[in-house]
Amino acid sequence: MELIFTGDLILDEPQPDHWLGGIAPALRSADLSIGHLEVPHTTHVAESRDDVPAPGADPAHLPALARAGIGVVTLAGNHIADLGEIGITDTIRGLAKAGIAYTGAGVTLSEARKPAIVDRGGKRIAVLSYNCVGPESSWAGPTHAGCSYLRIETSDGSPIRPAAPLERIDPASLVTLAADIEDTKALADVVVVAFHKGIVHTRAKLAPYERALAHAAVEAGCDVVIGHHAHIVRGIEFHRGVPIFHGLGNGCVVTRALSPDQASPERAAWARKRKELFGFEPDPAYVLAPFHPEAVNALLGRMSIDEKGKIRVGFIPVHVDPPGRPRIAHDAAQRIADYVQTIGIEAGLPALTMKITSEGVWLNR
Repeated sequence: MELIFTGDLILDEPQPDHWLGGIAPALRSADLSIGHLEVPHTTHVAESRDDVPAPGADPAHLPALARAGIGVVTLAGNHIADLGEIGITDTIRGLAKAGIAYTGAGVTLSEARKPAIVDRGGKRIAVLSYNCVGPESSWAGPTHAGCSYLRIETSDGSPIRPAAPLERIDPASLVTLAADIEDTKALADVVVVAFHKGIVHTRAKLAPYERALAHAAVEAGCDVVIGHHAHIVRGIEFHRGVPIFHGLGNGCVVTRALSPDQASPERAAWARKRKELFGFEPDPAYVLAPFHPEAVNALLGRMSIDEKGKIRVGFIPVHVDPPGRPRIAHDAAQRIADYVQTIGIEAGLPALTMKITSEGVWLNR
């Protein structure tokens, strides 16, 4: 059985099959491919003002994810509640109609915390999804819609939101995480934990809480940890032999919502301030994916389990072509492997032992 993991998915542009087409063969080759759906898919337009709001994507684009081979999406992120309960319910309805399992958001917190469970290759795979970056207004409650979350306190006591100095894991959230994993392990053979975490648009750096949180998930019994949110790849490590993909980067992000020239004053202001905030100007060729220049180095995480239970872990190299279309890039495997190694060491992670093959890059645990 093979699992493939991809990062953030934003399909704002027409022809979603085209934009996914460069990675779809790899996604379809796996028994199960898992991605993170970043924005609500809805025609509803009233926006939250608690964060830089993301526009809703066309609900008609959701079936393209299924056609590309994605079987599960995680929803617990900082934008899924930008269009309120309507945006969440429209998204969930569209995913169900497309035959895509989901986890991480719902009309109540108990629904948002439910794992997605699917049967593949004679095994049951469960996926849990948590937002670790806020804003708090996106979090679900006992009687209101939102996403599943783990509380990460700020170093200065400021409100919890993506741009805040997030530092300390709330002890009660660690108890919640451990209980969710324990309950889910009783229902499935393989447990995947997905965290929307980290520092956006910044090379290599891990926030103070990230490794401790991932290690806690492993110690609670999960089989793999995947991360997203930074829109740039992060390093990979093993803890107690369990793989941790600290940041899968962009899976497929094509959007005009990050352009300075648009109707939303918040999004336009954010785009103009990008250089001051993050120290880079996007390559003008990447009009649909104006991210850090190093975000062209991308990957699909993978975990293979043979009939004897032996696990292999690695990644499929991906390059993002202008204006933002990702494609499998075996010709760039060495470059991307070197990049993953370098940024991991810069972030304080142990060096990896890698083997490059025609299938991709494999890692020794």
